[in-house]
Amino acid sequence: MTLEIITAPSLTPFRHGFFTRRGGASSGIFAGLNCGAGSSDQSEIVAINRGRVAEAMQVTPRELVTVNQVHSAEVVTVTGPLHDPRPRVDALATATPGLALAVLTADCQPVLFADAEAGVIGAAHAGWRGARDGVLEATIEAMVALGARTERIRAVIGPTISQAAYEVGPEFFEDFLMEDPVNARFFIGGEGDRLLFDLPAYGLHRLRQAGVEAEWTRHCTYSDAARFYSYRRATHAKEADYGRLISTIRI
Repeated sequence: MTLEIITAPSLTPFRHGFFTRRGGASSGIFAGLNCGAGSSDQSEIVAINRGRVAEAMQVTPRELVTVNQVHSAEVVTVTGPLHDPRPRVDALATATPGLALAVLTADCQPVLFADAEAGVIGAAHAGWRGARDGVLEATIEAMVALGARTERIRAVIGPTISQAAYEVGPEFFEDFLMEDPVNARFFIGGEGDRLLFDLPAYGLHRLRQAGVEAEWTRHCTYSDAARFYSYRRATHAKEADYGRLISTIRI
């Protein structure tokens, strides 16, 4: 099966893609393009999958740059391939041609950034915690430090969990309300005391508040098992583990 790559016109002319699970070598619960080295999938198979992504991005596997994601608001500026131990951060920025910045997700937001005029790109893994703590704004700041201008940056949120599938408790809601009362707009009522949180709308809000033009591809990871991995869906199905999607951009 060939790779399926979701792209966004606003990120051109940079080569980029939000890769679905189609076209990979993994099997079982990981069936497809599992690129998560932190999963319990066979490391050799994950390497094959990453190799296919690198080939699609026209870089070597070493030039497909990933980090050790920890749900932080930390960013690393990259000038070449990274070596183990990889930085414990959740976003990357570069102005170095030939590098493909990549993040892994399975419900969290993968966000790709580009300033075409400056030749600066970024990529962020933004779950609720990272987004709330400022990982999106930190990525923009790192890009500006490399010569980008905020008003020229375009950001695209890729496949992520949609509001209809993201049930949270009242404590979660209260934490967001304490941060900013305007955050109430990202919640609607669910069953009982549960609420439904709109993660991509929250991400778009943070990006636009930072002065960046932003959009969401409008793909829900939870509701489309044939195309996307989902941590929450795997948890509900009581599966032992789950695959990770990869999203990447290069100059």
